[in-house]
Amino acid sequence: MVFIFPLAAAAQDTGAAARQVWVQIEAQPTLTEARARARVYARDLPDVNGFALGRGWYAIALGPYREEEAERVLQVYRREGVIARDSYIAQSSDFGRRFWPAGDASAPAPAPEEDPLVTVPDPAPQPEPGETLREARAGEARLSREEREELQVALQWAGVYDGAIDAAFGRGTRGAMTRWQQQNGFEPTGVLTTRQRAALLGQYNAVLEDLGLETVRDTRAGIEIDLPLGMVEFDRHEAPFAHYQPSGSFPAQVLLISQPGDRTTMTALYDIMQSLEIVPETGPRALESDGFTLTGEGRDTVSHTRVWLRGREIKGFTLVWPAGDEARLTRLLEEMEDSFTPVPGTLDAIAAPATGQRVDLVAGLDVRRPDRVRTGFFVDARGAVLTAAEAVRSCERITINETAEADIAHLDEALGVAVLRPRDQLAPAQVARFRDDLPAVLSRVAVAGYSYEGLLGAPTVTFGQLAALEGLDGETHLKRLALSARTGDAGGPVLDGSGAVLGMLVPYETDGRSLPEGVSFAATNGALRTVLDAGGVTPRAATMAEADLSGEALTDRAEAMTVLVGCWE
Repeated sequence: MVFIFPLAAAAQDTGAAARQVWVQIEAQPTLTEARARARVYARDLPDVNGFALGRGWYAIALGPYREEEAERVLQVYRREGVIARDSYIAQSSDFGRRFWPAGDASAPAPAPEEDPLVTVPDPAPQPEPGETLREARAGEARLSREEREELQVALQWAGVYDGAIDAAFGRGTRGAMTRWQQQNGFEPTGVLTTRQRAALLGQYNAVLEDLGLETVRDTRAGIEIDLPLGMVEFDRHEAPFAHYQPSGSFPAQVLLISQPGDRTTMTALYDIMQSLEIVPETGPRALESDGFTLTGEGRDTVSHTRVWLRGREIKGFTLVWPAGDEARLTRLLEEMEDSFTPVPGTLDAIAAPATGQRVDLVAGLDVRRPDRVRTGFFVDARGAVLTAAEAVRSCERITINETAEADIAHLDEALGVAVLRPRDQLAPAQVARFRDDLPAVLSRVAVAGYSYEGLLGAPTVTFGQLAALEGLDGETHLKRLALSARTGDAGGPVLDGSGAVLGMLVPYETDGRSLPEGVSFAATNGALRTVLDAGGVTPRAATMAEADLSGEALTDRAEAMTVLVGCWE
């Protein structure tokens, strides 16, 4: 009986000890060496223990932990390089008597199953004054994976970390913590104390305090999302948008985007969004098969659009925010994206654009337009354009027909004419053919131009007569027309009855004098040829014997060669 009891007790202890594990980090062949190493580890790490292994070897281990805690400690400390990579999980039954901490000669004690030795504290524990580096590491080791990731996100937001959000506090994270400590007047240890973690997260969350974030569930749009209702308020539904306008003087705006459709519909929406005034032209953007991201970065405004395609539903949001407030913008975008949840329902579908003009397709939102619009026309098969010099003077960006980017190949200020070359080759439906002989005075002419500066979806053709073969002061490089033109027509082609080009409509300097209604002027073909040669364009010549066209056919030909030139300052 004397021997049976201890064996039974040992069996019970072994079963209980199996419920706790250790992280064995080192083994030494002598007790002196093992104690010295344990003392070194205990300076920086919590839960350092030393046990005899038998046969003259001694183990240094961290713990005890529950199994999932031990796995986390092993993974994190390995990545940080504070323990050897061959460290491993050990059982209590692997160890004999304890030699460290000093004075404790007990064997590993089992932990009650219902009372774990290592517990995860509240996400924001109260700071303890005078926390040592060892205590800081101990508190850090008890953080959950989510809490460690949150600290990395906060360090990233603070601008000191650009690594992965992986919950592993390696060299990059430690360096970021050191930089944050230096910036905030703390000792740069690379390990945040409880108080420092609270301060970092406090900074991270403080920017959201005055935004009035609240969860909005829009059942018509089928979207649930956190919105800054301290800055915006609901205005109206106008498919495919739910409009949230500024509630005060702060110039913020939110659109909830919701419509049925497929990838083709989504692509059309992507194009439409880029034409809106609230989406500046510069900034990263990406269209994928299941959604798109569209960021516009302007001098005064930043907008961010995120759209997802799920099944037959297209949903997303646009946030418009003043430039220069990146801290709050970044945090707010995170909250909006994280909280975005589709719920049943969509707003009505919108039609795909039928023309280049999309004024009626943007649900009450202004289309972004050039600062100045004039007319031009194709002069070669690669898409070179002849236009008025005033159309492209002092432009940061020049477009042909709204979308094609162009550069100035040659500018003649004296004549008031410019040659444009598209950055990507175009395929004109019609190219101008220039007439070499002199037309008869009073013969029929037509001018094609965007008379209303792009408000209409196609050029307007205006008919008149050739009034004289020179300007009012005898200028031989000009022809005078009996024709009523508008400002937007400048740069348009002047055609004879056969559709051949007689010249280009140009503004006329009158030294402040007012001309009668119906008087316009065109640069002659001889003058235009000089400009075209300088711009690297060889003009096409018209066939002399070509017959006059009907009014309808002449209009079709004029419209096919005429383009809208946009100047973006």
